[in-house]
Amino acid sequence: MGGEQRFGEFVSVRRHAYVAELVLDRPKAMNAVSTDMARSIGSACAALAEDRDARVVVLTSTHERAFCVGADLKERNSFSDAELVRQRPTARAAYTGVLELPMPTVAALHGFALGGGFELALACDLIVADPTAVVGLPEVSVGVIPGGGGTQLLPRRVGAARAAELIFTARRLEAGEARELGLVDQLVGKGEDRTEALALAERIAANSPVGLRAAKRALRLGHGLDLRAGLEVEDAAWRSVAFSGDRAEGVAAFNEKRKPQWPGE
Repeated sequence: MGGEQRFGEFVSVRRHAYVAELVLDRPKAMNAVSTDMARSIGSACAALAEDRDARVVVLTSTHERAFCVGADLKERNSFSDAELVRQRPTARAAYTGVLELPMPTVAALHGFALGGGFELALACDLIVADPTAVVGLPEVSVGVIPGGGGTQLLPRRVGAARAAELIFTARRLEAGEARELGLVDQLVGKGEDRTEALALAERIAANSPVGLRAAKRALRLGHGLDLRAGLEVEDAAWRSVAFSGDRAEGVAAFNEKRKPQWPGE
């Protein structure tokens, strides 16, 4: 399984066996998310969500100095109020498309990951960054708020007070502080964010695709619930895998001391 599929002008999906790489490819604008690009991200995510061969998705950028600088403010500046209202569902669909992918997701950051760009990363399960990464949610400095999930996803990562400080001050964080505060999960060598994120994804993809999706579902649905309710979510996820082909193969492979060949069902 390999190859590349384009989704509009600015987004592509590259296949690396069971890992799918979702590539932001609008280099002339540092991957600023225009309406067209948002539509393409949403379309790519819709296709990936239905792809049973994709066990892990890695979100990457083709720009040397940026992951994504956020919303296309030049385009936004040209909008009437009515146009901005009409564009909102398209913009939201891009962020929720990444957030709702059923398989584990990893973002690979270098350079600027600001505003909506950082929100795309926050929508992923894990974030890998190199030392050039600069992250932040500066929306209040231009008169809006983080509207791609930032006000909800950042406190889930770093706590309410820390998220409030970062959002209210609109400050940018360099990679070291971002790692220290938990805004990114792994700090890797310069220029190695994509390579390391793909390597991490390959390690994850070696595991049961049925198990991975069920584990993600339990993690996401259980978050914020009280313990008893969370354990019910976990039990439902366990029941969804307990009688699967993957579970039978996993147990057999363990007992036969061989690598499992996951049926993915």
